Amino acid sequence: MPLALYTFGMFAKPADDAVNDGFYELNDPIFENVDKASGLIARSGYASDPGPNPWGAEVYPRFYQDRGDGWSPATLSLWTDLEALFAFTYFGLHSEALKRGREWFVSPDWPPLVMWWHLDRGYPTWSEGVERLEQLHDHGSKPTAFTFKEPFDQFGAKTKLDKSRIQALRT
Repeated sequence: MPLALYTFGMFAKPADDAVNDGFYELNDPIFENVDKASGLIARSGYASDPGPNPWGAEVYPRFYQDRGDGWSPATLSLWTDLEALFAFTYFGLHSEALKRGREWFVSPDWPPLVMWWHLDRGYPTWSEGVERLEQLHDHGSKPTAFTFKEPFDQFGAKTKLDKSRIQALRT
């Protein structure tokens, strides 16, 4: 059963403000890395960009505030397991971008990501990701919407990340 991930951030300034240039410089190299990442099954594209097909209409959670540009950075993807996703997220180029996030994004009152085990055939949709993120925000970690701090396994039981597997995936 694949692990779904939805992420959502909101620029502090309009998307085309020069303060976001560093974000854009890292964006394509990070997407190139994720496409080669161990454990990635697939990721959704965006209707407005070349690349993978989008998984439904892109929508945003209720936390979204339009900065006059009509969009906000978000991702939707499927992974084989928690450890592969953790290794990609917190090591390498992506971790460098996370460290710089305060340069570009508002400090969120919401969880920046949500995970869930995708039970259905096909791919999760953007609206499902939004629903899960809002569920996590409103009710905390549950088997249907969780974070790395309080993960659940495919059967709905609380679990812990396998640190030795993460270490192996880093190399």
